[in-house]
Amino acid sequence: MLLFRRAEEISLLDALLSGCASGNSGLLLVEGAVGCGKSEFLETAAGQAEIRGGTVLRAIGTAAERGHPLGVLRQLAADAPARALPAPPAPDEADRVESMRAFAGAVRELGTAAPVVILVDDLHHVDELSRRYLLHLARGTRQAGILLVLAESAHEHGDDPLLSTELIRLPHFARLRLQRLAPEAVRAMTADRTEAEADRLYEVSGGNPLLLRALLQDPQAQPGDCYARAVIACLHRSGPATAELAGAIAVLDDLATPARLARLAGAAEGTAARALTALEDAGLLAPGGGFRHPAARAAVLDRTDPADRPSLHREAALLARASGAPDTAVAAQLLAARHTREEWALPVLRSAADQHIADGELDLAVALLRLAHEACPDDALRAEVSVRLSTVAGRTDPAAAEHHLAAPLAAVAGGRLDPHALGSLARALAAQGRIDAAADVLERLAPAGGRRAGVPGEDPLDGLSAFPQWAASARRGAPAEGGPHPAARPARTAVHPAALWTLPGEAEEGTAVRAAELFLRGATLAEGTVEPVAQALRTLLYLDGPARALPWCEEFVRQATRRGATGWRAVFAGLLAEARLRTGDLTGAADTAEEVLRSAPGRRGSTLLSAVAGTLARARIAMGRTEEAAAVLSRPVPAELAGSVHVLGHLRARGQYALATSRFHAALGDFLDIGRHMKRWGLDRPRVLPWRTDAAEALLRLGEAHQAERFLADQLTTRDAADPWVRGTSLRLRASLREPRERQAMLARAVDELQRSGDQYELARAMGDFGQVLREVGEPARAAMVDRRAWHLAKESGAEALCVKILPGHTGEEEAQEAAGAPDAGLVASLSESERRVALLAVHGHTNREIAKRLFITVSTVEQHLTRVYRKLNIPGRQALPADLRPGVAELVRGGGGPV
Repeated sequence: MLLFRRAEEISLLDALLSGCASGNSGLLLVEGAVGCGKSEFLETAAGQAEIRGGTVLRAIGTAAERGHPLGVLRQLAADAPARALPAPPAPDEADRVESMRAFAGAVRELGTAAPVVILVDDLHHVDELSRRYLLHLARGTRQAGILLVLAESAHEHGDDPLLSTELIRLPHFARLRLQRLAPEAVRAMTADRTEAEADRLYEVSGGNPLLLRALLQDPQAQPGDCYARAVIACLHRSGPATAELAGAIAVLDDLATPARLARLAGAAEGTAARALTALEDAGLLAPGGGFRHPAARAAVLDRTDPADRPSLHREAALLARASGAPDTAVAAQLLAARHTREEWALPVLRSAADQHIADGELDLAVALLRLAHEACPDDALRAEVSVRLSTVAGRTDPAAAEHHLAAPLAAVAGGRLDPHALGSLARALAAQGRIDAAADVLERLAPAGGRRAGVPGEDPLDGLSAFPQWAASARRGAPAEGGPHPAARPARTAVHPAALWTLPGEAEEGTAVRAAELFLRGATLAEGTVEPVAQALRTLLYLDGPARALPWCEEFVRQATRRGATGWRAVFAGLLAEARLRTGDLTGAADTAEEVLRSAPGRRGSTLLSAVAGTLARARIAMGRTEEAAAVLSRPVPAELAGSVHVLGHLRARGQYALATSRFHAALGDFLDIGRHMKRWGLDRPRVLPWRTDAAEALLRLGEAHQAERFLADQLTTRDAADPWVRGTSLRLRASLREPRERQAMLARAVDELQRSGDQYELARAMGDFGQVLREVGEPARAAMVDRRAWHLAKESGAEALCVKILPGHTGEEEAQEAAGAPDAGLVASLSESERRVALLAVHGHTNREIAKRLFITVSTVEQHLTRVYRKLNIPGRQALPADLRPGVAELVRGGGGPV
């Protein structure tokens, strides 16, 4: 591998070996950074020489033997055929010219029988006397068949005259510089891998053949033990100076310059410069400084004394700060040293954290902020840093985000927090939905003389997010119906902490929906847009229905997923689950909510995740899977949930579970608690959560019909009574308090409203009730049709328990068999509305005269319609009409009445 794509180098070697075989001498100096294939080149030369019948003599210089005179000469003599070379002379004769001539003569004599190839590796470690013998040999064998190949590190020869003058002056001298592999060579070498993978291997190895080979031996070609050992080997083979400076280089990393390295290690700047160049040429360091891969740096740091590292990092931080290095580089050294005693440490750490946040390096940002928190001299600064930590953690871990606000809240409770720190804390709490805690914090501002740290006119909640114009009226307008009474708000501010969670006022609703969607079209997910995007999605969901909100929820779930922001994803996926539940897609809602809970990091409770768990439990209850809902509701919830807007979803799920398990008093208590919270916070909007309907259902189960009627009547007088979903669910329950004929009319209106709302599950419930009342008033045929339609809606929603309630024992197999032989759907779709109505009544057994009477048309017109239907569907007559000519819901409710 190490000589892969070395065609020019091999060609030079071949020419020198051929010349040697022809009786010509050769002298080749092989240079290169450590790991770039010098030793492999010598092995290749030896193999090629032996193939050609040459005599190969090998030796290698080592740092340990450098002080032993003639050590390399002894290796060469030992490698020669028996007694072909004389034993090295005694020390008192070793430096005599006669001894050197005798050695050179013996080598030339050996070359008379066969070409001689002498290979000496690591020339920079060869003892001085052996180098002199090799130089004498090179000078005296110009016309002999002897090839001398010497290899050394390019950065270790220093001022040695053997390399700088004498060898270079010889006419048969040649120099070969082995370079690292180019990216295309690495791609060719790893042709079985993707181009992206090959490029990664190049980036990690720097094209160093030794590092690349080690990397490929590690599992999945990820830096591991083999790679780490190769890094250390490269350091040791780069010379003692480089090895000694390696620890300081690893500490400085991308701060390593000759000046800083010399200061930190106490070395000469020239020595530091050569060490850095050697490691850069070997591919260990990137061109801009710093190790190419964290694993290389870690391998070097692991070999330094742990007790020395903090002081080294502290000194590196001081050097970096003094030389004007970026805050991120200085902060990295402070973090490694756990050093915060410098007066500039806190602002540097916070500045660096912000930069890492902008670059998406959240883990590093959190680590720096934690260290900054330790460096804070007072509670006010600690609170600011805690709020920042909470914001950052919110990207990935909602529970951690909430936990980071515990300490500043404790400081508030103890009266230890200065007023100027309260505004940011209140904003963070409001963004998390922790309304009571935010209100308590704002109350502390009153003794300070107003809003924020004594800044007249500044709103403590300003800056919560870059709110679009469409949200302004909800934040600063007059209180809407059910909104917080002005007297209930702190006198110092016009904004209540619940403002972020309110819907726009009645006059602005239409404008708000259009503006919210316009805002979403131009919004890009970022730290400052999470809250306004969520508010815009809630505006669409509650004011314009789930169908409008669903695609936008899905879009921002995708954006959060692409950014790896699991916390933001939980926010938007929670809204997506709620939107799917509002359409009656119980399975989709459950799957979405379950995935959010499954992917949440850690096991700590979170108010946000408690609300998502509530959505999951409600979906399971509607599906009839109460045991699974119980398991979801058994999850521990944080104590902070009680004062959070997210408690509403939790209480509703718990109340519906109690309702499903016949604990009606417990259910009523939960629903009434919801009402108390919503009124107190100014969030009492049935479009958001129709708690009165839930309470009425519990009261009906308890036999309290009069009280149930009062709650339903109250809901139908609110500003949201015109909403189809609110009105339809209210009418369905209210119908149960009426006599059959009035109930029939009221349920008909409920079905119409719920069909417009888009909630298939609630529509199925209303149609199930409608089918029952039709049987009571003596319309079994219509009841059967309505029941079948209700059953199909419940089935599509995933509400198996509701299917059983509507049509016990029904499986849908009959409809499936009929559908198998029915005309193509495209043919059915070709029917006009008039033709479809006539055909539908014919399917259900009505005669032509009865159809004419019901539709207020003549019998002749009925016959004409049916003739066209038979022709379009390509069927012989009435008996072949498909049974699954699904009517619109309104047609079922009206019994097919109305003009054609």
